[in-house]
Amino acid sequence: MTSLFEPATFGKIALRNRLVMAPMTRNRALPCGGATELMAEYYAQRASAGLIITEGVQPSQVGQGFLNTPGLHHPEQVKSWRAVTDAVHAAGGSIVVQLMHSGRIGHPSLYESAHQSVAPSAIAAAGQTFTPEGPKDYPVPRELTLDEIAETVRDFANAARNAIDAGFDGVQVHAGNGFLLHQFLAENTNHRTDAYGGSVAHRIRLTVEVTEAVAAAIGNERTSVRVSPGNTYNDIAEGDTDALYAALVPALPELAFLEVCEMVTRPVTRAVRDLWKGALVVNPHATPASFPASPQTALEVLDEGLADAVSLGALFLANPDLPARVQAGGPFNQADESTFYGGDHRGYTDYPVLGR
Repeated sequence: MTSLFEPATFGKIALRNRLVMAPMTRNRALPCGGATELMAEYYAQRASAGLIITEGVQPSQVGQGFLNTPGLHHPEQVKSWRAVTDAVHAAGGSIVVQLMHSGRIGHPSLYESAHQSVAPSAIAAAGQTFTPEGPKDYPVPRELTLDEIAETVRDFANAARNAIDAGFDGVQVHAGNGFLLHQFLAENTNHRTDAYGGSVAHRIRLTVEVTEAVAAAIGNERTSVRVSPGNTYNDIAEGDTDALYAALVPALPELAFLEVCEMVTRPVTRAVRDLWKGALVVNPHATPASFPASPQTALEVLDEGLADAVSLGALFLANPDLPARVQAGGPFNQADESTFYGGDHRGYTDYPVLGR
């Protein structure tokens, strides 16, 4: 039986325990996409995690989908992240960056570039986003050309190289939660008739190409991928979840680890576990009655042999010293949802640790 507090090595990424801090958007970067001293403090506070996976970071300007999210496509952004990785490493932690292209999720009023969102097909997402002028409908995105798809692959690879230059221990490719790569995977957002649309084999192609390009740039042993089978977030309808991941998982190259963000789809998670021979991290589903996922949930996932490590989000957000609290049996701080997205240190770096 694997303990939450056993160390592990995934590829070339060392974990001091099996509790992983899940990626969480916090919207506290500079408007230019740079990381800040406050972000360095936030991540360093949580360095007792076995591994930190950062918030989604755009690999290109057009990949930005939200206000005040960080990037890794400009030299000044790379330089700013070095303070974060240095702080985490000084505290004894490991940290990988999640590269996330938002695709059709965004609005020109949210960023200085005022760029039009892009997607596999010119289909707007249902719903609204919060802008400086208030809620606005998602606009119709522009369909990516084949040349732009190839450029997107290069953008991910270049951002991965930048990540290593910035001191990260590895990179995670975000292929879930309704963002660009997930948009290519899903039937309702991908109506293409070329080699990137239609059949399952065509719809998984971009995710595989991006992952292979990142692995070629920085090494398979420092590369990971996050998927979220069955996730309907950001107006996604995969249509054929079982077949989609039965094709995608074996098509991925060897990785440091694969992460599954579970969305009430434990049978799919078990299928992924059977298909994936490498290290698997599971972000377990938490029902509304037990939100957020509890340490007991994490233990159950490991006890079942479903995962090699467990990623938790809100618990790490509110409990910088989460491993110590789990070992002590609590108590656990409650997360303040009003401070999740944007703001200052409140609800970000001011959560207390045990004994304070």
